[in-house]
Amino acid sequence: MDYLDGNALAGPLAEIFTNDVSAAVGRCASCGMTGPVASLRVYGPAPGLVARCPGCDEVMLRLVRSPDAAWLDLCGTTCLRIPLESPAEP
Repeated sequence: MDYLDGNALAGPLAEIFTNDVSAAVGRCASCGMTGPVASLRVYGPAPGLVARCPGCDEVMLRLVRSPDAAWLDLCGTTCLRIPLESPAEP
């Protein structure tokens, strides 16, 4: 089955998060592999996006969007480190 890389999540996740989550680093709950969201293997689009670990192929993230809500499932991710910009100095 063909897949896209995790950069395909940048647009849909931008509707939920203010920072670019494709640059975030996550850890797979199954194999412990750590890497950027951009390295995940993304399948979709219907009925939603499913992102799998490039190491063990387990599901790390699911994102489903309706006209008025978004469901984000991160059960396959033990943690997600999202880089933040430093606040501007006066």
